[in-house]
Amino acid sequence: MYPIIRNRRLRASESIRRLVRETIITPDDFLVPLFVVEGKNVKEEIPSMPNYFRYSLDNLEKEVKELWKMGLCSVLLFVKVPDNLKDNKGTEAINPEGLMQRAIKTIKNAVPEMLVMTDVALDPYSSYGHDGVVTDGQILNDESVEILTEMGLSHAQAGADFLAPSDMMDGRILSMREALEDEGFFNTGIMSYSAKYASAFYGPFRDALDSAPVDIKDVPKDKKTYQMDFANRFEAIRETQLDIDEGADIVMVKPGLAYLDIVREIRNEVEVPVAVYQVSGEYAMVKAAAEKGWLDHDAVMMEQLLAIKRAGANIIASYFAKDVIRLIN
Repeated sequence: MYPIIRNRRLRASESIRRLVRETIITPDDFLVPLFVVEGKNVKEEIPSMPNYFRYSLDNLEKEVKELWKMGLCSVLLFVKVPDNLKDNKGTEAINPEGLMQRAIKTIKNAVPEMLVMTDVALDPYSSYGHDGVVTDGQILNDESVEILTEMGLSHAQAGADFLAPSDMMDGRILSMREALEDEGFFNTGIMSYSAKYASAFYGPFRDALDSAPVDIKDVPKDKKTYQMDFANRFEAIRETQLDIDEGADIVMVKPGLAYLDIVREIRNEVEVPVAVYQVSGEYAMVKAAAEKGWLDHDAVMMEQLLAIKRAGANIIASYFAKDVIRLIN
């Protein structure tokens, strides 16, 4: 006897597959990372991230206008700081006329409706490439939080809609939330990198910003004392819940594809939006394999992004955003 229930009926054509599809990708899913540099008329490709660029402020303005026309309405800003402005305390990070602060204003002047999130971390500003102050071979937590809080406040003053602290220092969400409230920035949000793992997938990103830890005596050679151990699962839930309790509006898991179990765990536990960062190494691997002819670029790109959303992501920070929108349009 043939089966009464035939699941394949719902897979028989592209039309029926589209009709019953559980997960779809739209422009509203994306948070677009943007890299900013000093100079004029700069649009320089990042060698380890093919077809992704650093922009000077004039070209940043053009880029955000193009993103808006494509239906992409949210960006995440990072800056590449000149070496002569770096020090152990990230002094340049709180300069009201610093590159990040000017980038925020540039975007808000060009496209006022664009949602601007800003990276809050010291590594782009640190002479040691760390997310906090380095003393006697240690990354100091509380001293770093004080600087990060000032940094975040300066972003809010420049017009940022959301702060995105990526440093993984303990207590920084509460410190930033209290500072924002005290200064009247009641509507400035915080998207916390709550479960950020000490991953090997970040290499191209550190090339893009020249922000890798330096290899010198008495400086930690990695970020494992503050970013999470990638063997751990329950710790991610604990970190995330603490950030929510301290005032985070959105929580993030980083990286993406190798951590979808964590995404689902957190999605099941919390009621705030969950973001996922599909990081530079994930992007670079697809680009490199496609260039070799080993993978179908568009098919793998879409499969990965759908997997991230299917796992529970409400927001995806991805370097593929423009590629995806061109494809689905």
